[in-house]
Amino acid sequence: MAGVGSAVRRLYLAVYNWVVFCGWAQVLYYAVLALRETGHEAVYAAVERPLQFAQTAAIMEILHGLVGLVRSPVSATLPQIGSRLFLTWGVLWSFPETQSNILVTSLVISWSITEIIRYSFFGMKEAFGSAPSWLLWLRYSTFMLLYPTGISSEVGLIYTALPYMKASEKYCFRMPNTWNFSYDYYYTSVLALLIYIPGSPHMYKYMLSQRRKALSKAKTA
Repeated sequence: MAGVGSAVRRLYLAVYNWVVFCGWAQVLYYAVLALRETGHEAVYAAVERPLQFAQTAAIMEILHGLVGLVRSPVSATLPQIGSRLFLTWGVLWSFPETQSNILVTSLVISWSITEIIRYSFFGMKEAFGSAPSWLLWLRYSTFMLLYPTGISSEVGLIYTALPYMKASEKYCFRMPNTWNFSYDYYYTSVLALLIYIPGSPHMYKYMLSQRRKALSKAKTA
């Protein structure tokens, strides 16, 4: 019975990883196509739907960690997915003024290359029991370039959106109201920007330690 459960788990995770892989492959394809044919201003419109699908699907990874389907710590998964959902829905979708910014291009290309490698790596591990050594190296090495470009794009886009957040007062609750509660989305976003200061180096160091463990384990295998 345990063997059946393990097989079902592996099948589910393999399907999940390959489905989301296809979503990110579409994001990269449409981004490059729009960039070549029209320019960076058209990139967001070209990738909006597959980007929203692929990034929102990552919520499942938090659930996978919570129920023990995967060994990834939720403490590492949650902030990374949370920040990306904030960018995808709370900045780009919510404030169209940011969508033509050139940082959208660097953001979606950094994200999509990273995730194409990551989901194909885990998809192969779940489907076949292992992944090629070159894919293992890419999985634990490309972040050294793509993480800084992705994070820089995230910070730049949040900063770009701040004036529009303040002017529109979208997602804000002003007193007086029925709940006697006040909330300002602008200051929440400022706080998110400040969290990037200690959070980004911490995450980068964590990924470097994971890289050392994974590559050293591969050498001894």
